[in-house]
Amino acid sequence: MDRHVGFVHALRAAGLPVSPAEGLDAARALMVVDLAQRETLREAYAATLVKRPAHRPGFDTLFDLWFPPVITGAEGTAVAADAELPELRERLAELLMGDPADPAFREFARAMVGRFGQVRAAPGRQSWFSFPVLRALSPETLVARMLNAMLDERGGLPEKVARRHVERTVGAFTEAVAADVRRRIAEESGVEKIARSAVRPPIDRVDFLRATKDELARLRREVHPLARRLATRLSIRHRRGRRGRLDFRRTVRASLSTGGVPLTTHLRPPRPHRPELVVLCDASDSVSTFSHFTLLLTFALREQFTKVRAFAFVDTVDEITRLFAPGADVLDAIGRLTDEADIVRFGRTDYGHVFERFAERFPDAVGPRTSLLILGDARSNYQAPALGTLKRLAGQARHAYWLNPEPRAQWDTGDSLATSYGSVVPMHECRNVAQLAAFVETLA
Repeated sequence: MDRHVGFVHALRAAGLPVSPAEGLDAARALMVVDLAQRETLREAYAATLVKRPAHRPGFDTLFDLWFPPVITGAEGTAVAADAELPELRERLAELLMGDPADPAFREFARAMVGRFGQVRAAPGRQSWFSFPVLRALSPETLVARMLNAMLDERGGLPEKVARRHVERTVGAFTEAVAADVRRRIAEESGVEKIARSAVRPPIDRVDFLRATKDELARLRREVHPLARRLATRLSIRHRRGRRGRLDFRRTVRASLSTGGVPLTTHLRPPRPHRPELVVLCDASDSVSTFSHFTLLLTFALREQFTKVRAFAFVDTVDEITRLFAPGADVLDAIGRLTDEADIVRFGRTDYGHVFERFAERFPDAVGPRTSLLILGDARSNYQAPALGTLKRLAGQARHAYWLNPEPRAQWDTGDSLATSYGSVVPMHECRNVAQLAAFVETLA
C-alpha cells in the first residue's frame, strides 16, 4: 500500500488529475488482478487512473519507475561483454525488423545501457545517460540495411509500410533505452527524485513561457477544441441563468380564466448580456508565446462576445483587430503582427507609455459594456507606471482583468510592477492552458 500511495502521489505531482475516489478504485482493482503479472497490473492502474490519451505517456513513465521489471541480467550481460560493436549493430537490426513486444527487445536495450550508458559526470561520480548508447549503436543509420533485407524491391506502398514499421521500432528502442536509464538512476538516487524530472506535465499544464517547439505546436492544436468546450459551457450557463422578471400584465390577464387566481405566472423573456471584449496584449519577446496563444483562443471565442477589439503593444500600442477579419487565418495574422502593427519605438516594454497612448488614441474603445483584458508580465523596465491612467480605463469598463504568465512567486521581483498594477486591475496568474480555461469560464 505504501508503494500504491506513493505512485498515486507521483501521478498527481506530475499533473495527472487523480482524485481520491479513483485512487480507491485502483486499490480495489489490485485485489482482483494477479500482482505477479506486471502488464496486467499496468492496465488495471491505467483503467482506473488515466482519463485522457495525452496522459498515458506520463503514466507509463511513472509506472516503470514505481513498478520496475524483474531483471535477471545474465543473458544481457553476456551479450554486452562478448560481442563487438558491428555484431551488436547487426543484432539490433534484427530486433528492429521484429516485434518491439518481444522480451529480447527490451533485454537487449538493458544490456546496451549496461555497456555504454554509464558516464563519469564529475570526479568520483558516475551516472547513466541515453545519449552514449544511441551514439554507439546509431539505429537511424541501419534503416537502409533493414529496408533492403525486408523488401525484394524498393519503392511504392511496400516501402512506405516497411519504413513506418522501422521508424516505430527505432522509437520503441529509444524509449526502452531511456526507460532503463531512468530505472538505474532511480535505483541509485531514489525513485521520488527521478520521478520529479522524468515526466513532462500534460500539455494543458505546460508553462507558456517554457514550452518547447513541439509543445507549442500541440498547444496551438488545443485552441479550437478548448474554444468549443468553453463556448458550450458558456452557452449552457447563459441558458441556465435568471429566467427574467415577472410580466405582471400577462399574469393578470391569464388569471381571468381562473376567477382572478394567478395559477400561472408569466415572465418576461430574459435579455441576455453579451459583453464587448477589449484585449490589450503585450507582444514583446519575453511573453510572445503566451500572448500569441491567448490571442488564438480569444478570437476562437469571439462568438461569445458582441464585439472583440484587440490591441498589441511593446512600448507603444496599435489596434490589430483588422488582422483578424472573418475568414482570415489566425496564425497568419499573428505572424503579420510584428511586421504591420505600429507597436515598437525603442523595443523595451513600457506599460505606462502604452496606457497613456491607448487612452489618447482610442478614447472610445472602453465603455460601460466592455470587459477589458490585459495580457502581460507587468515588467515595465523601470519606467513610470501611469497608474492614474490605468485606473481611469478600468473605471470606464464594466469589468477589467489582468492575466500574468509569470509564477506568482516572481511577481514584484526586478522591474515587475505586479502588485501596483494588481491594486488597480485584479491580476490572475495564467501560466498554462488549464489556468486560462478556468479564467475564460469566469470572464463571460
